[in-house]
Order: sequence, then C-alpha cells, then structure tokens
Amino acid sequence: MTGQPVDGVAVKAFPVARSEARLLVPALMFIALVVAAVASLGTPLITGVATSFHVSLGSAQWTLTVALLSGAVATPVLGRLGAGRHRRATILVTLAVVVAGSALTVLPLPFAWLLAGRAAQGIGLGLTALMMGVARDHLPEERSAAVIALISVVSIIGAGVGYPLAALLAELGGLRAAYGLGLVVTAAALLTAWRSMPEAPEGRSAHVDVAGAVVLAAALLLVLFLAGEQNLWSRHLAVAAGLAVVAVLLLCVWAVIELRSTTPLVDVRAVRHPAVAGANLAMFVGGIGMYLLLTLITRYAQTPHGAGYGFGLTTFVAGLVLIPFSVLGFVAGKLTPRVRTRIADPLLLAGSAVMVGGGFTLFAAARSDLAELFAAMGVLGFGVGGFSAAMPGVILAVTPKSETSSAMSFNYVVRSVGYSLGSAIGGLILAAGTGPGDLFPDDSAYTTAALVGTGAMAITTLTSLALARRRPSETNP
Repeated sequence: MTGQPVDGVAVKAFPVARSEARLLVPALMFIALVVAAVASLGTPLITGVATSFHVSLGSAQWTLTVALLSGAVATPVLGRLGAGRHRRATILVTLAVVVAGSALTVLPLPFAWLLAGRAAQGIGLGLTALMMGVARDHLPEERSAAVIALISVVSIIGAGVGYPLAALLAELGGLRAAYGLGLVVTAAALLTAWRSMPEAPEGRSAHVDVAGAVVLAAALLLVLFLAGEQNLWSRHLAVAAGLAVVAVLLLCVWAVIELRSTTPLVDVRAVRHPAVAGANLAMFVGGIGMYLLLTLITRYAQTPHGAGYGFGLTTFVAGLVLIPFSVLGFVAGKLTPRVRTRIADPLLLAGSAVMVGGGFTLFAAARSDLAELFAAMGVLGFGVGGFSAAMPGVILAVTPKSETSSAMSFNYVVRSVGYSLGSAIGGLILAAGTGPGDLFPDDSAYTTAALVGTGAMAITTLTSLALARRRPSETNP
C-alpha cells in the first residue's frame, strides 16, 4: 500500500496482519488510558501531598500542574518524532521515562523529587497522538477511524478511572500506595508497547525544532502558571495581565519561528486550514467548558454540609461521581463511529457541545440531591465522549497520514490549555463568590459559573456549525 508522499518520495504503509491487529488495538487503548490516568493522579492527592511533605496547598498543586506542563510541551515534540521512522523507539523511550518518574513518586525522597517524578509522568500525555498515528498507519482505513475515535475518548475518561482508584489507595495505604498504582500500570504499558508496537512505515524522517520547542515551553509555562495561580488574578491583576501579554507575545514569536523553519515543530500552515483552525478553536473553548463543569461538580460534592449546600463526600466517594462520566463517555465513543457514517463530524461536534451545555443547565437548575450530580456528570461524560470521538475526524480529513501525530498533538496542546483555563475560571468565579472570612463560596457562585460554562458551549456549538457549512470534502473523511 502506498501512503502519502514525503519530500517527493512515496511512503509505504504496512497494515498489520489481522491477528496482530487484534493485539494492537487493545494495546493502543491500554497505553492511552494509562498515560491519561497516571497524569490525573495528582488531582485527588493534593491535600495528602501538602500534609505529608509539609508544604502549602499551592505548592502541592504543582504536582498536577507540572504534569500538565510537561505533557503540553512534550506532546508536539513527540508528535514530530512520531512522524519519523523512529516512532517505535520514541514510544518505548517515553514510556521508560514515565516508569522512571513513577518510581520517583514512590520512593521516600524530598518534595522536589516528587515534582520531578510527576513531570516525567506528564510526558506520557504526548503518546496519545502517537497511538493515533500508529492506528492510522497500520489498520485498515475503516477500522482506523473508529480506533482513533476511541483513543481520543479513552484519553479523556482516563481521569475518571484514575481519580477514584488513587483516592481509594490513598485512604487505605497512604500517599505512596496511590502513586504505586502509577508505577505498576506504567510498567505494564511499557511491556505492552515493547511487545506490540510496530515500526513506522519506511521513507519518513522527522527533525525537532529545538528553538520552537523552547519558546513554546516558556509560553505554556506562563499560561499554566497563570491558570493555576488564582490568587494572582484576584490580588495582583496588573501583574497577571502583564504576564498574560508576555505569554501571548511568546506564542506569536513561536508561530513566526515555526513558519520560517524548514522542519517546524508543528506545521502552522496546515493548522491555518479553516477546518483545522475551526476544530482547534472548538477544542479550546469547548475544553474550557468541559473541564469547568467537571471541576464544579467534584468540588460541590466535597463541600461540607455546614456551607449550607454540598454533600461533604470524602475524596474517594467524590471520585465515584466520575463513574457516570467515564462509562457514558466510553459509550458515546463507541457509538460515534457508527453515527458519523450518516452525520458529518462537525455536526457531531455541535451536538456533543449542546449535550455538555445541557449538563451545565442540569447542574444549574438541580443539584440538591446526589442523584442529580450523577445525572449531570453522566450527561457531561456522554457529551465529552462524543466530542472527543468526532474531533479527530475533522482534523485528519485534511491531514496527510505522515502528519497524523503532529496534527493531533497540536490539538491536544490546545485541549490541555483549554482544560487548565477552565479550571482557573471556575476557581476565580467561586473565589469571587466567597465572602470575607468565609471558607466556601455562596451557592449562587456555582450557578454563575454554570452560566459561564453554558456560554462557552454555545460558542463551541456555533463554531462547530460553521465548520459544518463548509464543503463536505473539506471537513469529512
């Protein structure tokens, strides 16, 4: 089979045999699930880290932020490496780094080593796009589309899997036991990759734009720092706004570097294609809304009764609220490939955005009973699952096979930034709704945040509908 030409040379793609494909698909799913779940381990353990290492909650928050940062920086770098002939080696080395980082989180070392371990674990987030590249190269076209959609969904619901497991292990065996889960599953993922990952098709080459990677890392560091430091916005608005301007300027400089480079980290010209640009805009705004609702529901569930609302759930029980999110997200991911044979991917994006908006509406109108939170989380999961499954189809419809990993990696960077901003916006709204001397915000602050999220999903819906108005050949496979 002849694939897309690269540098004027026809690239041969090598679909694996049917028996090997049966092993390859579960391996791709497992690796994508593991890296997503391990990166989310920091979320339920922040309080435990602060207590165990005698650091502030703000410092402990960096066990999550540093994983998101390293993942955001590593994703385009790994996406570029994955476009070359050394993709298998890239996957194995990356997983080895993740395993080493997981070991650092388990060993009785100082806090700085824990942060280093979490940063190494976060690098694994960049593997999701590579899993998509493997699927597109080595599976039949009709099969690869469905598998890529599921990989996208699994990378989302991994957080819903990792959160309650980590919280349960932390309650039973302490902080190190929870991080030990990460070591076990990442070691299993490395073994799985070693046994199942095929070599990349012949004729490809890839070079990493080091200057672009450094500038992008600096810009993303500022973006994620500003997203995590909510007090900076409320107490030092001018400083925060100045740093935001610097971050935007760095992103502009990065774009110029990429346009001038003969071997760009991300093909910015391809990103400017209306279908790709629109999909990334929908992912960015939609990511803000999706993660905002996820944050609101989990925080509301853990708020003690003394605040006048909330359910006072423990970290583990609050994690169980994520089960409907994961289950229905996976169901949506399985259904989407069948539905997209009749409905265009942009319309599926729009419908999924409307579904997430419905989750916001449900949360805003009814949250006095725990069953209502489960329902809102289920609606959110179904919407996120459908959105994530349809997104690759929009981008890959106008992307050469050889650029699959790179194109999807950029989309995942956009998603990471959107998620971080969604979390930050939720925190800022709730902080603004907290009275002087109060520990918890007013219940009305959650309603305000839900209305903001509804607005974000409305923008996402309109963006997706604008994509649907383009010619089918430009937006659909």
